[in-house]
Amino acid sequence: MPLTPRSLLLLLGLLLAAPAAAESIKLLVQSSPLAGFQFYAGRALWDEMKAGDALVLVREPDNPHDPRAVRVEWRGRRLGYLPRAENRAVAEEMDRGGQVAARIARLERHRDPWKRIRIEVFVVL
Repeated sequence: MPLTPRSLLLLLGLLLAAPAAAESIKLLVQSSPLAGFQFYAGRALWDEMKAGDALVLVREPDNPHDPRAVRVEWRGRRLGYLPRAENRAVAEEMDRGGQVAARIARLERHRDPWKRIRIEVFVVL
């Protein structure tokens, strides 16, 4: 979900209203299925993962399949990628040096690998 002018104004309002003592604010910018789950370590790690676990996002600008690729890792192991159709805003934010965070939002034992893991991505302010 790209940031629109309206969402940027709302974000600015949140920043101005936030208490000065706050260390950081996490703004949810994306909720997506995990792409490529069936090709990486997800199956082997399934029983260890749980909703709420932190994920690490890694930019792969030299990825031969997608120059906006954002790899998703859990405890140093590749789980998959942000979906190609939804990775532009996060990739651009990372390329600007912005801080992003991610977590597992939901795990579901499902035949369709696109429905097994839902992740949430945040911009950290």
